[in-house]
Amino acid sequence: MRTARLTDRLAVVLVAHGSRDPRAAASTQALARAVRRAHPAWDVYASFLDHAGPRPLDVLESLPGRRAVLVPLLLTEAFHGRVDVPAIVAEAASLPVDVSLAGVLGPSPSTSSPVPGSLIDGLVRRLEPVGLDAVVLAAAGTRDARARETITWAADALSARLSLPCVAAYASASPPLPGAVVGRLRASGARRVGMASYFLAPGFLYDVAVRSAREAGAVVVAPPLGDAPELVRLVASRVLAAVGSALSAAA
Repeated sequence: MRTARLTDRLAVVLVAHGSRDPRAAASTQALARAVRRAHPAWDVYASFLDHAGPRPLDVLESLPGRRAVLVPLLLTEAFHGRVDVPAIVAEAASLPVDVSLAGVLGPSPSTSSPVPGSLIDGLVRRLEPVGLDAVVLAAAGTRDARARETITWAADALSARLSLPCVAAYASASPPLPGAVVGRLRASGARRVGMASYFLAPGFLYDVAVRSAREAGAVVVAPPLGDAPELVRLVASRVLAAVGSALSAAA
């Protein structure tokens, strides 16, 4: 069997938002390692739009002659997904790299894509919802109404999976705060309310969501998705879909 040349290996560039909180970069690096372990034929890199480094273009510039897939580590197709990441692909057109762009990890209003089952599986894994009466799905928040709609889709899908009421809430940009939803659910008769985490990594807004939910009486709060195996599978599915689309376009 022919040994693959270095340039035969697919480069997968994970693109995270970035944060001043070092826990966020550590979580993204852990996800990159998990994807690398699951797919040893790929070279997997972590990159960041802001704060932490390296930047996605820096990684792409280090990959001359390679095929690369950019994977936005985003759960909504808000500004970063619609503008920032496609702009990176446009800038990379001048580089000697064959770049494909994968879809965001959450559902996309532009394609009416469903909520990935693996995403819901990951939320359930992190929450461990035994004994709960209701759930708040806490997200970072966005001013983009269409992006918020996809978070509501995710809350509805999680509700169906758990057979429990599940309501979306936001740490910033748009009400309601997780604590407000916890209070509303408790007032309606739910004694044990948990907070599911629609976050990929810890950081300031995750901490805001946790504090808000706990102060309102949430009995359990889930950690971010991080390197959950379901998230690893979701990243891989986005990579394979992007590679397939690129090959179809070239045919």
